Amino acid sequence: MENLVGYIIVFGIVILFMAIAIYNRATEAAEFYVAGRRIPAFWNGMAVAADWMSAASFISMAGALYALGYDGLAYIMGWTGGYVLLALLIAPYLRKFGKYTVPDFIAERYESNFARLVALITAIIISFTYMVGQVAGVGIIMGRLFGVPFELGIAIGMIIIIATTVLGGMKSITWTQVAQYIVLITAYLLPVSILATQWFGVPLPQFLYGQVLQNIVELETQYGISPHYVEPYVKFNMAQFLALTFVLMAGTAALPHVLMRFFTTPSVRDARISAGWALFFIAILYLTAPAYAAFSRFVVLKDVVGKPIDQLPAWAQKWAETGLFKVLDKNGDGIIQWVELNIHRDIVVLATPEIAGLAAVVGFFVMAGGLAAALSTADGLLLVIAAAVSNDLYNKMINPEAPEKRVVLIGKVAVAVAGVIGGFVAAQKIAFIVQIVAWAFSLATASFFPALVLGVFWKRLNRQGAISGLIVGLLVTILYIYLNKTQGFSIWGIQHTASGLFGLIANLIVTVVVTMVTPPPSERIQKLVEDLRYPKKIHEV
Repeated sequence: MENLVGYIIVFGIVILFMAIAIYNRATEAAEFYVAGRRIPAFWNGMAVAADWMSAASFISMAGALYALGYDGLAYIMGWTGGYVLLALLIAPYLRKFGKYTVPDFIAERYESNFARLVALITAIIISFTYMVGQVAGVGIIMGRLFGVPFELGIAIGMIIIIATTVLGGMKSITWTQVAQYIVLITAYLLPVSILATQWFGVPLPQFLYGQVLQNIVELETQYGISPHYVEPYVKFNMAQFLALTFVLMAGTAALPHVLMRFFTTPSVRDARISAGWALFFIAILYLTAPAYAAFSRFVVLKDVVGKPIDQLPAWAQKWAETGLFKVLDKNGDGIIQWVELNIHRDIVVLATPEIAGLAAVVGFFVMAGGLAAALSTADGLLLVIAAAVSNDLYNKMINPEAPEKRVVLIGKVAVAVAGVIGGFVAAQKIAFIVQIVAWAFSLATASFFPALVLGVFWKRLNRQGAISGLIVGLLVTILYIYLNKTQGFSIWGIQHTASGLFGLIANLIVTVVVTMVTPPPSERIQKLVEDLRYPKKIHEV
């Protein structure tokens, strides 16, 4: 009976998303790519928040804090701070440009179709990497819901993701993302608010988990666990902590699927206001994540560690079926030790309702929220890939005279192909969700961030400098990820998740040197860059 209620909740919400997508389906290119530029700031802010709060935020961020403790705060500070850079340095200026995509901006600013080609390939690489993390999140949820292997869960999830994206492009995605935000934020807050009420009598976990942290330290001392959860620079050294924070900030400001959302507002002013609303909606979840991690760790220490292994809780047995929870009795004493627990960090949020003994319906609602988070971001990422292939590659470079319906059809085919390939890669379990997502941020930091920011604020920057810097930054980042992940190579102890720092440095050096030894851009572009920063001097599109 409980499973039946769960299926009704999850599939009822999925059907709701599909109905919204069908009602708002688009047939024209302007509606497919930028929702006709008619989305009010408040609703666009909510859609941006849903687009942004992916499976990494909903499922994996609290899990990262659970596993990393203090050091995991780099993710929260980086992702939150990135929106300040986005609102101040990039989003309003790109909206003023009045184009559909980031490659559109790159091509016109640097007067080159080759720059467009480099930008669209970069956008596909970044978006595809990010999407793999979302698909992995969907696989975990579907695997737990149906009791099927992770790989089959991915296949089920991909059918839903591709269907919702193909139906209506940006117009339908916008309104389904608004609904997805309401579902995901309610689902995220519900379990920890119930726990806070049970333990402290007040449903405000964001302000109450300090006491829980003290209890965790006491239990860790009792079990001889060291270093403690709250000690800084245990998992990361200071260089990795600072580098990761910076890379996540810069990457946030340069992610194509987030920037594309600001093309949907009626004006530049609305783009700025929607960035403020987005930060507010995102902060609600990010201020709750540390409480989530602390509450879960406390319950595991209190109710699982030190107990007989043959009395494993029912929730643990269910998650063991997915292969994401394991207990290995290393010393053969039949008692569960902390070091013998292997809880995949990506299940922490989804398992918290069961770990805390809350009603099964709460757990299913949290799964629905996690599914909404993964769907909303995967939709946006697939749309970036569709726009890069159909608008930037086919319509702008191969066949400018192509009818609009054919361009939109090619975009939908690109969505399906990218979705299937993404599902296959995610099934290989190449890393934790939050790590895969961090690679996408590193790639964006080392490529688009300098090309966009300098493109707005440095009129002397020419196409030779921007293109060569972008390519070098991208290659250096990919090489560092490979060497650190497979060979253990590192500089200052910085890990692959913050590899974008070295790509950014290489990009800036190459960009400045090449620009200064080659001719400046045309007078038209230099005048355009000057006007771009003064809202009253040119007409807003």
